[in-house]
Amino acid sequence: MSGKTFRRYLVEETEPGKFNGTVGEGNLDDLSGGDTLIRVHYSSLNYKDALSATGNKGVTKKYPHTPGIDAAGEVVSTGNRELAPGQEVIVTGYDLGMNTSGGFAEYISVPGEWVCPLPDGLQLKESMILGTAGLTAALSVRGVVNNGINPDDGAVLVTGSTGGVGSLAVAILAKCGFNVSAVTGKADQAEFLKTVGAHDVVPRSQFLDVKDRPLLKESWAAVIDTVGGEPLNVAVRSAAYGGTVTTCGMVASPKLNLTVFPFILRGVSLLGIDSVQCAHQVRNEIWSRLATEWRIPQLDAMSTEIGLDDINEYIPMILDGRVRGRTVVAV
Repeated sequence: MSGKTFRRYLVEETEPGKFNGTVGEGNLDDLSGGDTLIRVHYSSLNYKDALSATGNKGVTKKYPHTPGIDAAGEVVSTGNRELAPGQEVIVTGYDLGMNTSGGFAEYISVPGEWVCPLPDGLQLKESMILGTAGLTAALSVRGVVNNGINPDDGAVLVTGSTGGVGSLAVAILAKCGFNVSAVTGKADQAEFLKTVGAHDVVPRSQFLDVKDRPLLKESWAAVIDTVGGEPLNVAVRSAAYGGTVTTCGMVASPKLNLTVFPFILRGVSLLGIDSVQCAHQVRNEIWSRLATEWRIPQLDAMSTEIGLDDINEYIPMILDGRVRGRTVVAV
């Protein structure tokens, strides 16, 4: 297939500090990410993709560049013995879409060890409605469950609940039988959150309106925090004795100002969740569970489908927090 061209969304630095993304043609000869060539059918638009598309050098160091930290499609060729041409697969995380040409293109080239087989029971589009957000949400739920929290222990709180990770965490927790409280600053999204699986919706202003004390009233058996900063601070201080709090985001702030009291007086566990370098075996376990006992029936209702030509319209929306649920990119 040498010399073959394909459509891609390419971000270029048009002048120092100014970046522009356009849809055009790339060449397979320019792809050099690894031993496995994949024809991409779907990707998804994530906050990290929006950062890459607007020139954030903490995400992408060199331009021109094609973002897209998620991709789902079929193997064209591979040097990996665990994979086969024609096989449907998922790629999320690692360096995809950061400094390796990403999923906003008809083809990607990646190391075979980055690739997960699409499990039975899950379609390619569904895997990208989930994507990195779904993997992160499921890893968070896994952390809560593996730490011994069960539905009889009490309510579970989710912060940033209208975002990709948050809304999927609400849905997975509800599927597991948990009573879920969803924190949001968007009052008009309460019905959406209840449709997804929230038992009740907590206004963000109410959640954060607490006294400046090292410990607050014990309110939550577990918390899945997706935003960091002050919401995470309040979550830890209001977790019940023996509670578990997971953290995976920092859109509110990367800083956390806490005493040790929640940890040594209440035995609260704070678990960091990373889906970028997550072990391959764990990824396969999570994808299998998302296709079976954690399968979300209302996935389509939680997503919006766009094409490569629509990406520029949605980038400022996701940066401003105006996107609900997940945005799938049909490539």
